[in-house]
Amino acid sequence: MTTLKTGDKAPNFKGLDQNGKEHKLSDYKGKKLVVFFYPKASTPGCTAEACDLRDNYERFKANNYELLGVSADSAKKQSNFIEKNNLPFPLLADENHEVINAFGVWGPKKFMGREFDGIHRTTFVIDENGLISEVIEKVKTKEHAAQILK
Repeated sequence: MTTLKTGDKAPNFKGLDQNGKEHKLSDYKGKKLVVFFYPKASTPGCTAEACDLRDNYERFKANNYELLGVSADSAKKQSNFIEKNNLPFPLLADENHEVINAFGVWGPKKFMGREFDGIHRTTFVIDENGLISEVIEKVKTKEHAAQILK
């Protein structure tokens, strides 16, 4: 799906989170950034993934990581998702698919025999210099933190 790979420069993205605050790649210079794309807020798999990252948030912070979730949901849906699950990290409301397309995670999918276009659950780990250090395309929603914090 994505053409980005380990060693590539991360896309110079910018997007608004659930509160309308802008986030861009340069905001995270000097830190490791986990950008995780998920199909839809408050669905079972996305909730499991976000809660696993939440439960390991202190480990991420201790290792100089910042987390940023992205989906095409509205700011209101993202805000509700955060409140309902007590998520300590921002979620971009990328309704125009600008960040989603920059990372190349939008495309054809199959679910229950139906084909449609949507977000491929993918995580990008970006190093302190803005280079992609890992692309995780086979995300294990209940063990995602362990996939990143090896």
